[in-house]
Amino acid sequence: MVGAWRNRTGDGPRSRNYLKAHHAARAVFHPAWIPEPLDPSVEQLKRIRVAAGTVAAVGVYTFVEGGFAFSEMLQNLLVASGVLLLVTPLTVGIMLWIWRRGGSLRPLRPALLKALGLLLTFVGSVVATVLLLQNNTALGGGLLVIPLGFLALWLVWFVGAGALRVTGNFFGTAAVHRCLPPLLAIVTTWLMALPDLLTGDLHGLGLRLGILFILGAPVTVTAIALFEMARLKRDHAIRLTTHPSLSPSRNPYNGPYA
Repeated sequence: MVGAWRNRTGDGPRSRNYLKAHHAARAVFHPAWIPEPLDPSVEQLKRIRVAAGTVAAVGVYTFVEGGFAFSEMLQNLLVASGVLLLVTPLTVGIMLWIWRRGGSLRPLRPALLKALGLLLTFVGSVVATVLLLQNNTALGGGLLVIPLGFLALWLVWFVGAGALRVTGNFFGTAAVHRCLPPLLAIVTTWLMALPDLLTGDLHGLGLRLGILFILGAPVTVTAIALFEMARLKRDHAIRLTTHPSLSPSRNPYNGPYA
């Protein structure tokens, strides 16, 4: 337990400096009740995908569109937050409907409420950051320019670091069922990519590069997620359609299980 705690937080809570946005993001979006990953190799693949996707997105928004498309990036952040807010509870609700035949859903309620709290916190922080950035000029008159500027930068770093955390744990839904994070990753990335594909918004790229850019994220996310679920099934006998209480591991709502 001590080793796991040190691995997660460094040297413990005292080593955190909450003035540093990434420390605050780690504390908020990866609390101790979220179970550690069962397969570190899958987590490494997720980090590589996020890094590659970030480089590709910044490249498109900066060089292809002739200067950093700041307003479009903010709009996409709001759209992504809306998709998460709608799709995550809906997908979890469908899985609860499937699991109800395997056992009671009542023991899952604490973990579900905690995951919902993380989702609302993340979406709220994104909305607050976007609104502050969009209205920074109007709000930052006189002496408020400098503090609001620092606050905006802190929030941007906080949201970015938080996004990296929730990309891995998907709002702690692994505490409900280990297969929920990869399932939610597949659903949300495809729903965010399909509108651009259907409307033909290729972000100023040619047909081939545009389709590659739009489909790159959902295809890679799907591949990694299916790989993760296959490893969970093979190594730990954890299946998506099986009620969490029937897992051969410890019940997730009783604490981290492995």
